[in-house]
Amino acid sequence: MGKLGFYFDMEACIGCRTCQMACKDKNNSDINVLFRRVKSFETGVYPKPDAYNYSGSCNHCSEAKCVQGCPTGAMHYAEDGTVQQNKDKCIGCQYCVWNCPYGAPQYIEKSGVVGKCDSCKDLRDNGENPACVNACIMRILHFGDLDELKQKYGPNLVNELPILPIASVTQPSLVVKPKSCSSDRNYREKEV
Repeated sequence: MGKLGFYFDMEACIGCRTCQMACKDKNNSDINVLFRRVKSFETGVYPKPDAYNYSGSCNHCSEAKCVQGCPTGAMHYAEDGTVQQNKDKCIGCQYCVWNCPYGAPQYIEKSGVVGKCDSCKDLRDNGENPACVNACIMRILHFGDLDELKQKYGPNLVNELPILPIASVTQPSLVVKPKSCSSDRNYREKEV
């Protein structure tokens, strides 16, 4: 098996945030702690306005800045190549939070440690999908071997978008079917 990661079809996402809620429920997260976030963006100009949604979490990067910046080894690569965290080793220094250009690690004030998406490793170890994948009502979020996902969903997939950091910095394990929006790159995040 090759590198594991997420596939997201931006073209079909309706921004319902069900994946975000399923992740929050699965991890029993506190208020303001989101390991998966759905953001809505408006783009284009009158008379051709447009909008799109992006569902993102930890991208389990090949060059993960959170792993490189963790002084205790709490952030590490698992045998399957995903970025995992050993909470017993976490000292709450937040270097991983500051180093991740995607904002994936979240400091959890109540426990004094950091948490992040682990791609539901416990579920995957039992042959199940991550909670966000199963919750997606549009069935446009998937997790698996990136080469297989690319083969299944076509050649026009990207891992870099104008709203994300440059992919060459971290090598994210992510493939996205982008939404074709107006050629005007003016966009703004819409508060929901």
